[in-house]
Amino acid sequence: MTDTAKEQAPVQAPGQAPEQAPKLRADAARNRARLIEAARAVFLAAPPDSEVSLEQVARTAEVGIGTLYRHFPTRLDLLEAVYREEVDGLQQAAERLIPDHTPADALELWLEVFVDYAATKKHIFHELIEATGRDSELMTHSRSVMSSTAQKMVSRAQEAGEVRADVEPGDVLRLAGGCTMMPNFDRSQTRRILTIVMDGLRVH
Repeated sequence: MTDTAKEQAPVQAPGQAPEQAPKLRADAARNRARLIEAARAVFLAAPPDSEVSLEQVARTAEVGIGTLYRHFPTRLDLLEAVYREEVDGLQQAAERLIPDHTPADALELWLEVFVDYAATKKHIFHELIEATGRDSELMTHSRSVMSSTAQKMVSRAQEAGEVRADVEPGDVLRLAGGCTMMPNFDRSQTRRILTIVMDGLRVH
C-alpha cells in the first residue's frame, strides 16, 4: 500500500493555526513531520535565491509526491508549515532550556536555536512575504513569539547579573541573526561567531 493510500487524512488549510487542524492518524502525522523536516534541511542546503522543488523535498523525506500534495497542496502551504514550526520551536526551546541551565547559558543555547531559525528564514521569508504580506496571521504570530521569547531570555540573564544591562533583546537578535549572513550556512562557523557574541554580552 502506498503512502498516499494509507493516509486519507484531511489537509490543513493555508494559514490555519495548528490547533485548528484536524487530528491526523499516526502514520499521516509521521509523514507530515518528515516532510517538514526534509523541507527545512533542503532549504538550508540550497544556494541562496535558488528554488527548491517539491519533488526534491518528497525524495528527501522518502515519501511519494502524492503524499506531499496530500499534506501540502501548494508550495505556499509547505513554506508556511516550515516557518510556523521554526517559530514555535523558539518558544519550545526556551521552555526546555530554562529549568536546566543558568540564565546566561540558557540564552546562549537558545540563540543557537534562533540562528538555525534565522538561517531557514533567510531561504523562505521573502517568498512568504510576497504571498501572504507582512500583516498575515503567520507573520503577526511569528513576531509575537520571537519578541516575547527573546525578551524573557535576555531579561532573565540581566536580572541574574550574567548579561550586560545596556543591551536590548532586539540588539541580541540582530547580533545572532548576523551569524547567518554568509552566502552558505556553515553551522560550525556560526557557532564560533555566536560564542564571540555571547562573550561580549556576558558580565565578566
